[in-house]
Amino acid sequence: MSTEPLHHNPERRPDRAALVIAAVLLVLAAIVAWDASRVVGGGQYARIGPQTIPYVIALCLAGLGVWTIFEAIRGDFPEREPQEAMPVLWIVAGLLVQLLTIRFIGFSIATGILFALVARGFGERRFWISVPFGLVLSVVVWVIFARGLSLTLPHGPLEDALARLLTAPRPAA
Repeated sequence: MSTEPLHHNPERRPDRAALVIAAVLLVLAAIVAWDASRVVGGGQYARIGPQTIPYVIALCLAGLGVWTIFEAIRGDFPEREPQEAMPVLWIVAGLLVQLLTIRFIGFSIATGILFALVARGFGERRFWISVPFGLVLSVVVWVIFARGLSLTLPHGPLEDALARLLTAPRPAA
């Protein structure tokens, strides 16, 4: 039977990545707290005002940051698996393609391409399946948002044709 603590790993050095994450959490907590301090107005009758929740969020972020520092120094985080760059690059490429083309080719086509490239990042190699499926899915999303919720999404030739089809006068029966 071992007398060592279950979680403490003395031979591991402090986790640098976790320390960076902790620093980001603490900086984010400071920004949220600073922004909350600039909120004008408050609860005249009650102590809870528009500053309360941002301060609570800042306090939680700071607590997570401090906790992450302790865990990183103790070496309690598990060993990370080596990261593969190609899936991330496929996903980033999909986001960039959508960002650069959405104004010209419209929401549905750009999002369909994004879907296919993200699916490729997750291992789906058959673009002849993922592109049409992404197009159908994004057209359904466009119809729900543009027609059902009356929200404006970038439109292109596919959305224009769909809008004409959906607003075409129906023959009287």
